[in-house]
Amino acid sequence: MGERLPVTPALVRWARERAGFSLEEATRRFPKIQEWEKGVVAPTYAQLEALAGTFKVPVAVFFFPEPPKVPRIEETFRTLPEAAFDLLPPRIKLLLRKAKALQLALFELNDGTNPAARLITRDLRFSPTVEIEVMATEVRSYLGVSVEEQTSWTTTEVALEAWRQRFADVGVYVFKDQFRIADFAGFCLTDEEFPIIYVNNTSAKTRQIFTLFHELAHLLFHTSGIDVEQDDYIESLVGDSRRIEVLCNRFAGEFLVPREALAEALRGIRISPTSVADLSRQFKVSQLVIWRRLRDTYRISRAMYEHAHQRALAEERRRPRDRGGDYYNNQLAYLGRPYVGLALSRYYQNKITEEQLADYLNIKPKNIAPLEERFLRGAA
Repeated sequence: MGERLPVTPALVRWARERAGFSLEEATRRFPKIQEWEKGVVAPTYAQLEALAGTFKVPVAVFFFPEPPKVPRIEETFRTLPEAAFDLLPPRIKLLLRKAKALQLALFELNDGTNPAARLITRDLRFSPTVEIEVMATEVRSYLGVSVEEQTSWTTTEVALEAWRQRFADVGVYVFKDQFRIADFAGFCLTDEEFPIIYVNNTSAKTRQIFTLFHELAHLLFHTSGIDVEQDDYIESLVGDSRRIEVLCNRFAGEFLVPREALAEALRGIRISPTSVADLSRQFKVSQLVIWRRLRDTYRISRAMYEHAHQRALAEERRRPRDRGGDYYNNQLAYLGRPYVGLALSRYYQNKITEEQLADYLNIKPKNIAPLEERFLRGAA
């Protein structure tokens, strides 16, 4: 039997309730949990690992002196109706809990303070009445990425990682996972100190880039949000909630393909499927985004857009999805180099143990060395 650990009993109950488990449900998995919550006995480290895995929290959270004062996930989604939140697939609810665990991990690894020299969500704030071109220009200036630099990136893969690093530089960490539900492209969780974005890794890289900026807009409106492939639910929203969802899509399009840059790129070019494909490669966005921008800038009719949209959507759905791959490269891609580098640095500064490092990286201790090797050679 392993050594019993002096955890804070209230944290066991907090983690269970936060994950949505009744005491009866949790007892079926952990027969001793009622005693752990009362402090009658304490769990072993192996049992704590199992608890952390089931409730989607870092192991370290059980040693906090008291439960963290963080709002329920649902409370931060201002634009998503409560009924719609309740209907989210179980897989998405699980990923939301995983994302919240990563948010807590960032809090712990940084002693509660975002390490970025600038925090974009603190420095910039927009209302639902903002002019979208003004917002896009201000955000581009803050990120320090010109359209020329964006179009110079060689591939969408390079562009995605460049944007991801730039987001981390301004305090927003981007995580990825296999959502296993094609309709969901990503989501974000707002927070005063550690806002994060979570992206569906099985989406096309161009779609992932669009999702980054859709979710960044949510964070700049100071609300959590979910990016879905079909926006039918927007019709059910009213007031600021509806305006924000519409603005998030418009912001992503205007930021990635600015009106003036598009006009310049179209100079002397006839609009056709071939030229749209060329433009998508130039701006590192999907052809769907280019067709939408052409419609938004009144360069094509609505009928032409609808026809092109359906054709491009069908082609995108036929695109083969990435499958399998190296386990460690996948883990590095999911967590991202900024986060993995942060966890490794805290370990080598002797601020966390090897077991804690493995917990933060969501791997077994024996897998730390191979993951670190991939990190050091620049994978993902």
